[in-house]
Formats: sequence, C-alpha cells, structure tokens
Amino acid sequence: MKGRSRFDSALPFLVVLAAMVLGAWTFSLVRPWVEGAAVLLALSQPRRPGDTLPPVPRRDLVLDGPSGPVPARLYLPSGKVHRCVVVGHGVHYLGIDEPRLVRFATDLAAVGTVVLTPELDELADYRITASGRDVLGVAVRHLSDVCRAVHEEKVGLIGFSFAGGLSMLAATEPDVAPHLAYVASVGGYVDLRRVLDFLLTDTVHSPHGLVHRKAHEYGIVVLLYEHLDAFVPEEDRAVMHDALRAWLHEDRKQAWALASRRTTETAERLFVSVAAGHFEEIRGKLEQIVGAEGIDLVALSPTGKLRSLAMPAYFLHGSGDSVIPPEETLFAGEELRGRPHLALVTPLLEHVELNATKSGPDALSLVNFMAHLL
Repeated sequence: MKGRSRFDSALPFLVVLAAMVLGAWTFSLVRPWVEGAAVLLALSQPRRPGDTLPPVPRRDLVLDGPSGPVPARLYLPSGKVHRCVVVGHGVHYLGIDEPRLVRFATDLAAVGTVVLTPELDELADYRITASGRDVLGVAVRHLSDVCRAVHEEKVGLIGFSFAGGLSMLAATEPDVAPHLAYVASVGGYVDLRRVLDFLLTDTVHSPHGLVHRKAHEYGIVVLLYEHLDAFVPEEDRAVMHDALRAWLHEDRKQAWALASRRTTETAERLFVSVAAGHFEEIRGKLEQIVGAEGIDLVALSPTGKLRSLAMPAYFLHGSGDSVIPPEETLFAGEELRGRPHLALVTPLLEHVELNATKSGPDALSLVNFMAHLL
C-alpha cells in the first residue's frame, strides 16, 4: 500500500509478537507463536538490492529420485534444531533458486528448522505430473533419515501452489505417511480439474455453487505451453516451445525474437494472440483437451483421498487468489470435517506471496496458523 512505511506494514505482526511474549509464563510455551511471528515479520519486509538474508548454512545435494538424480538444497540452523521440514516449490522456472522460496527456507532455518527443498523438474517446466508427488516422497524419506539423529524421525511437508496438491498426494502414500508429522498446502489445489476449469472459463466451483471471477491469464499460457502440439505444426513446435517459455519467464524481448523464427502462419497467429491477450479460440480448444484428460486429472487430485491422511493437514489460501481459487481450501475443510486439520483463507496472501498490509484478527489468525506448523 503506497504511503505506508516498512514499520507500518510490519506493525500488526509486531503487536501480535509483543502480546504473545508479554502474556506468556515461559518462552518454551509460546516459542511456536514467537517464531511464527518472526518468520512472517521477515517475509513481510520488502527486499531491496543489496539486502542480505540471515547467515544460515546451506548445502546442495543430490537425491536418488524415482527417475534419476534430483538436485536439492538443505538449509541448516546455526543453533538448536526444533523441527525438520520439506518445502516444495510451485510452478516457476527457477525451481529451488526461486527467490521467495530461498527467503522462506532461510527464514525458517533462522528459527531452528532444518529445511530441504527438492527440485521439482516438471513443475519448473510448467507441467503437473505424478513425478512431483514421487520426488516429494523421496525428499520426505531422506530428511527423516537426516533428522533422526538431531531431532526426531517425523518431518513436516509444505507445498506451495500446485505443489500443495502434490504434497497432499505424497502424504497419502504408505511409504511416506509414517515419516510425516503434518502436511500443509499454501495456495494449493484439491481438485485439479476444478482449477483448470476456472483458468479456462473464469468460473469458480464453490461449495455453494458457481461464482464468476476473472482468472489470471498466466494459467492459460501455462496450459497452452503444455499442450502446444495440438496448436502448432510440427515444423514450428520447437521454436514456439522456446518462445512461450521465454514469455512465461517474462522475457518479452526474447520471446518475440524466438517467435520471429516461425515458418507457418498458424504459429504466427497463435503467438500474436498470446501477446495481445486474445485467448478466446485458445480457451475453446484447451477445454476440449482438458476434458479428455479426466482420468489423469483425477489421479493427480487429492480430493476424495484427504480423509485417508494419517497426520494433521493444514490449508492456507489467499482470499483474492486468481490462479488457484481459495474455494479449494474450503472444499478441503469440508472433506476433512471431523478430522485433524486447519484451514485458513486470508487477505494477507496473494496466491503464495505475503502482503502484510492488514491488521487485527487477520494477522493473529496467520500467526496462529504458522505456530501450528512450527
């Protein structure tokens, strides 16, 4: 919000932090709330060029994944270990190097958390497949082995955006569940078909019926990128694949340069439509393609499987999310009614990014949510 200082933006969390500290008899009783507030305070501060992250040790490693080596990064606390967490990144080409993920993992490590971030290659290439679920499972088992000697065997699993749904799926696997203390989804999906319908039609399926809401156009381009073979002749697929990838990387100049190498009028019309934001024809064809993927989308969706979770589940969502609707968290809450879970929809999030410009109960609820994860 313009006109607010960094201190003003952080004030709600500082008030909550002070209240927690002053109202406690011992630090150990309120440590999760204090540390949760500390992480949120750190995340709420805008970073400027030259700013540095807390000095926590990091170690790059390679996990033995189901389909080959998996790059990963381990963040280690400088002091006592209080918990261990696997964190899955969302759909972003930088993967484990994505700045928001690095910042979150670093801030968690600064309050006593061993954090493991595995590279989800297919999510980094804008594809949602069972590979992400399997890699998260490998990471959970690895971190469980690492942490057995310094804390305890069970670890947490947090997935951001589309990795949220994949984390819930991983948590239902019999070789993963025994190693988990909890599983959490931040801005994630429950029913993948429902989310894709939203991205294609601007219509949200809610527990109370259909709601019209504008979806972010990013989702359409991601789906087009995944199904490019259905739109472009074979001779132009490689160059258009690279052009759309550059577009998703927000490198418009490179995207146009690559698209200029196309040899067919079909490829030219497609790219011009994307650049102009004209998606009507693209939407119609994608709806047909997505409609034919019903079985695959069911297999990639945790809906109907959540009640089989053997550990507490946590769902956090931004109320204005235009990529994955917050109604997904409401559906999760309904499915898990009577089971150990916590679901929060808050205006303090924009998809998976913290926007700490609100005060009062919203800030307190978010600190409480973080405390359950810590």
